[in-house]
Amino acid sequence: MNLKISGHHLEVTPALREYVQNKLERIKRHFDNVIDVTVILAVDSLTEKEKRQRAEIHLHLRGKDLHVTSEAQDMYAAIDLLMDKLDRQVLRHKDKIQDHQHEGIKRFEGPAAEAA
Repeated sequence: MNLKISGHHLEVTPALREYVQNKLERIKRHFDNVIDVTVILAVDSLTEKEKRQRAEIHLHLRGKDLHVTSEAQDMYAAIDLLMDKLDRQVLRHKDKIQDHQHEGIKRFEGPAAEAA
């Protein structure tokens, strides 16, 4: 898995980098076919008093690209929201892949087959 973490109007500290890597372990635990991950951490300054922390992630899987964005007042909270959203999307994608590998209708043992 290739991991790229970048910051816009923000210096990516080793603590932030390690926090993102630890949170990505949860994604790898659910789905290990991740090819490429790009994380963008940004600070948007709306007014003098109000600053918005934004985290984005692009996850490249085999046959699918996922994109998630989250915003919060704190960068760590934005990363937590981001990973929660991404975890739900990865699990949904994994379920879709596994649903296509079910038994065919010809081999279905239903009530009609038992009555015959």
